[in-house]
Amino acid sequence: MPAVIRLTLTRFRNYPSARIEAGPEPVVLTGANGAGKTNLLEALSFLSPGRGMRRARLDEVERVPHEGASLGWAVAVTLANGVEIGTGSVPGAVRERRQVRIDGQTARSQTALAEYLSVLWLTPQMDRLFTEGSGGRRRFLDRLVFGFDAAHAGRLTRFDHAMRERNHLLREGRRDPTWLATLETQMATEGVAAAAARCEVTARLSQACAAGIGPFPRAELGVSGSLEDQLAERPALSVEDDYRARLASCRRTDADSGGATIGPHRSDFQVHWRKGDGKTLAAESCSTGEQKALLLAIVLANARLLAEMPAGPPLLLLDEVAAHLDSGRRAALFDEILALGGQAWLTGTDDALFEPLKGRARFISVSEGRVF
Repeated sequence: MPAVIRLTLTRFRNYPSARIEAGPEPVVLTGANGAGKTNLLEALSFLSPGRGMRRARLDEVERVPHEGASLGWAVAVTLANGVEIGTGSVPGAVRERRQVRIDGQTARSQTALAEYLSVLWLTPQMDRLFTEGSGGRRRFLDRLVFGFDAAHAGRLTRFDHAMRERNHLLREGRRDPTWLATLETQMATEGVAAAAARCEVTARLSQACAAGIGPFPRAELGVSGSLEDQLAERPALSVEDDYRARLASCRRTDADSGGATIGPHRSDFQVHWRKGDGKTLAAESCSTGEQKALLLAIVLANARLLAEMPAGPPLLLLDEVAAHLDSGRRAALFDEILALGGQAWLTGTDDALFEPLKGRARFISVSEGRVF
């Protein structure tokens, strides 16, 4: 994937405006807490489909003037291959909507972004990934899948839309069998395809993690769910037929519960640490430090796999990661980033943590919404 060589912000978080010139090398952002380092990473995270690394509403992102008038916010980048990408809110829109423009042309949807960039991130908030609900783990896995299969985002969007429509009909008591059957067919088609993509990528990643990355723990990965479990034993078309039939038979139950009780929206991403003695330990039972290391090992293994593909490695956004690693793992992280040949943006409060990257990365100081 090409690097970001220019980043421009307009009315984004604590930046009235900002412009950063970069190169293909890693970018290190340093400054005090609250200076705006993470905001720069969040801006870059909007170069992928979805709500960014903070999952923020669009009106939360805009830096609103004192008079309170919304003018919209914008993030624009120029890639090393010359492609220009812009995204931002649409002032005055009836409902919240993010617009995407590629080389000056409005894209039909955010999913077009996945054709130009694969973006992965790690943030301190993700430290709770293994101890909280399955939703965060699913989103993390789907973000990994996007890098290998750009169509995955569209499948999930279409599945969610059909599911919401079905939920609405059931909630309102409108049991139109023809319309419900149409929605359930779409849910089955898109849901099974999404589950299959998750299974395929998880298997590849698990194999890559087993090979090991320096001093980082070896992760063993899996995905569990009603569809994923069936795909391990039966062809996809058979699983589709079964899922469609189960949706039809569960209409009354789903009407009472307020939503579909089965499907890819209830799957879970499973991570275990494979120790040197051959035993495994569930990630949720590991220490906080080991959980951070497991997450980083998965992201780096994913980047290695993508680096072998024609599009190349992803854009890595690593927020306050170095501070939580010992010197050995920190050095291994920097070496891996440089070996991948892709671009990474890293943040930290202490320049000294990034000393091994001096002369090999672009260092930028951040202070109160300004960059130097």
